Amino acid sequence: MKNSLINKYNVAGPRYTSYPTVPYWDNSTFSSKSWKQSLIKSFNESNSSEGLSLYLHLPFCESLCTFCGCNKRITKRHEVESPYITAVLKEWDMYCKLFDGKPHIKEIHLGGGTPTFFSTANLKRLIDGLLRKSTLAEGYEFSFEGHPNNTTKDHLQTLYNLGFKRVSFGVQDYNEVVQKAIHRIQPFENVKRVTEEAREIGYTSVSHDIIFGLPFQTIEHVEETINKTKELMPDRLAFYSYAHVPWIKGNGQRGFKEEDLPSPETKRRQYELGKKRLSEAGFVEIGMDHFALKSDSLYKSIDQHKLHRNFMGYTASKTKAMIGLGVSSISDSWYGFAQNVKGLEEYYHLIEENIIPIYRGHLLNEKDLLIRKHILNLMCQFQTSWDEKELYFEELPEVLERLKEMESDGLMEIKGNSIQVTEKGKPFVRNICMAFDLLLQENMPETQLFSMTI
Repeated sequence: MKNSLINKYNVAGPRYTSYPTVPYWDNSTFSSKSWKQSLIKSFNESNSSEGLSLYLHLPFCESLCTFCGCNKRITKRHEVESPYITAVLKEWDMYCKLFDGKPHIKEIHLGGGTPTFFSTANLKRLIDGLLRKSTLAEGYEFSFEGHPNNTTKDHLQTLYNLGFKRVSFGVQDYNEVVQKAIHRIQPFENVKRVTEEAREIGYTSVSHDIIFGLPFQTIEHVEETINKTKELMPDRLAFYSYAHVPWIKGNGQRGFKEEDLPSPETKRRQYELGKKRLSEAGFVEIGMDHFALKSDSLYKSIDQHKLHRNFMGYTASKTKAMIGLGVSSISDSWYGFAQNVKGLEEYYHLIEENIIPIYRGHLLNEKDLLIRKHILNLMCQFQTSWDEKELYFEELPEVLERLKEMESDGLMEIKGNSIQVTEKGKPFVRNICMAFDLLLQENMPETQLFSMTI
């Protein structure tokens, strides 16, 4: 891929886990009452047919990884586990009281932080408490993020017995120099152990997260990491560009100098090499940054037109409602978004006062919902269409005008009433989505809000 394209399109842009994106949420029309109403509407429309998804944010980590942009609390005191689970279960109880009927759970995902910071007894208490007030939807899928250094066989077995069949392990990079820079020392042997143990127990999908663009990371490091990954052949992979956003995340991403990061040209070469090696190994590119074997549910979801993208990333099935529990979690009713408070102490206080602990959000208007559909189509299917009258919007000619240069650069094709992203254009799908982002176009930020697209 020519460096001129990289230089041209390497701009700050959203990852589009939502539309509107968080910086463009309109808090002035949002309230706790309106959020609850939107969630009840979604529940009544889809609970019996789709079910709903749960995301649980478990924020504790024993050490700080300097590449991480997540909301976390660093501590080695494990007595924090039980009070947190008590609070999360109380939050879930408050949501359940809103609904006329038991929730049908389609997905549960444990994220963090480090979910395997928690003991198996506390994780069992958490999941048992969630399921006590709900029923399981057909084809439900439970997943969690495990740290290779502290995920035990007991963790894997306990969660498997509770219904978890998918696990994701953060690998990032196997090179020791890179690992030291990001404060994430984990030998290949640890990843090999947990991957093999998960398969022995019966997990149907094991995923690895790999990051390119890390400090001191060379093209050779990426190749070495992928070669080691091929020895284990996870069922799916997330191959992410490192999002360097220290102005948002604070000192956690200041553990190295800016000049220690690879150039945009090197990052793109890292991506192209990684993509090529993964393809040679049998992995298929699924949406943006994700790859899967053809035997994995993420790949199968494309044929079934069920691939979906939300605040958890890509998922193999769509639910209209997703409830986020725990500090900083984001919920999605399809008609609105709501985010929990980020401070642990404030979260505990609001839960104690029987208040659902949201502090900001956005209610989608008709135009928002329409643009959201187009961006989801592009992110999940690399195409979108306005053949149906209800998918047309008055600003579409302006969007197509913005896309003309990308079309001339071979990144996408406009055919009649549809757009198709080309193979060459897949790495630039965020840029293509930005042309549809009316709120971004109307109010371009004066300061950098997002990571670079390349």
